[in-house]
Amino acid sequence: MGKEVSIDWGNLGFNYIKTDLRYLSHWKDGNWDNGVLTEDNQLHISEGSTALHYGQSCFEGLKAYRTKDGDINLFRPEENAKRMQRSCRRLLMPEVPTDVFVDAVKQVVKANEHYLPPYGTGGTLYIRPFLIGVGDNIGVKPASEYIFSVFCMPVGPYFKGGLTPTNFLVSDYDRAAGRGTGAAKVGGNYAGSLLPGAEAHKRAFSDAIYLDPITHTKIEEVGAANFFGITKDDKFITPESPSILPSITKYSLLHLAEHRLGLTVEQGDVYIDQLDQFKEAGACGTAAVISPIGGIQYGDTFHVFYSETEVGPVTKRLYDELVGIQFGDVEAPEGWIVKV
Repeated sequence: MGKEVSIDWGNLGFNYIKTDLRYLSHWKDGNWDNGVLTEDNQLHISEGSTALHYGQSCFEGLKAYRTKDGDINLFRPEENAKRMQRSCRRLLMPEVPTDVFVDAVKQVVKANEHYLPPYGTGGTLYIRPFLIGVGDNIGVKPASEYIFSVFCMPVGPYFKGGLTPTNFLVSDYDRAAGRGTGAAKVGGNYAGSLLPGAEAHKRAFSDAIYLDPITHTKIEEVGAANFFGITKDDKFITPESPSILPSITKYSLLHLAEHRLGLTVEQGDVYIDQLDQFKEAGACGTAAVISPIGGIQYGDTFHVFYSETEVGPVTKRLYDELVGIQFGDVEAPEGWIVKV
């Protein structure tokens, strides 16, 4: 297990904790260097870095899980590598090859293994890979140099008292432009969500729901997560749009809903004025896995799904199946789990 750390595993939140080592690699003159593990958690970058001025930056989020028998599981890390490559292509940044990405993640998890919460605490090791444009630049063009880094920290279970539904507010703001950067995991998308999120919190909602930027009639995202609904005839439906970030959790749930729960699955339009078709709804992503939606406030109308206080049975089954796979208690589909 390596050295001991004094952490109260039962009271972890989702906060930055400096762990021992992180991975750092530089791109210059057309190539990535070999990358190193470093104790230094401060980046020293040029004042002309494009990440600072023009938002040339993208990131990923994934987790490592401690299994009952002491193994360490990563959940579909190749999918995070591929998504980061798509983000890089959108921002004209050099891609990190999949094998390099996965190896960097493994190195960071191994080096900080003593920060991985024990099995049964519900905690995980959250891993944050990111890529930024750096170097001496000033014109609006791709950077001359880049940094790829991966760091990690222990985080607690998203829901302390089990799965709890919360309510959301439909925002007047757009999360992304119709043909903008919505499908890439870029920093600017999140900076723009801070104000609508704060307005939702001020009105005692968990977060904002964003409608499609072209017609403002269809649900796209729930805060920084993807939406799904379970219809009264047991269809699992999730929105499809070129401005939605493709969630690895969402695609995993689409597979499990169809192949493990026997539901019909569909990606398509979810109209904000047709919420009556759903008996349950939720938001999905790496942090929360599944966040059950109690109700949605749209203008003067408040629509409640299954319950404002209890999680629906289909949502609960999906959650248990996915989390069971991640922690090694349920058999995973081929290739989903990578051992560290």
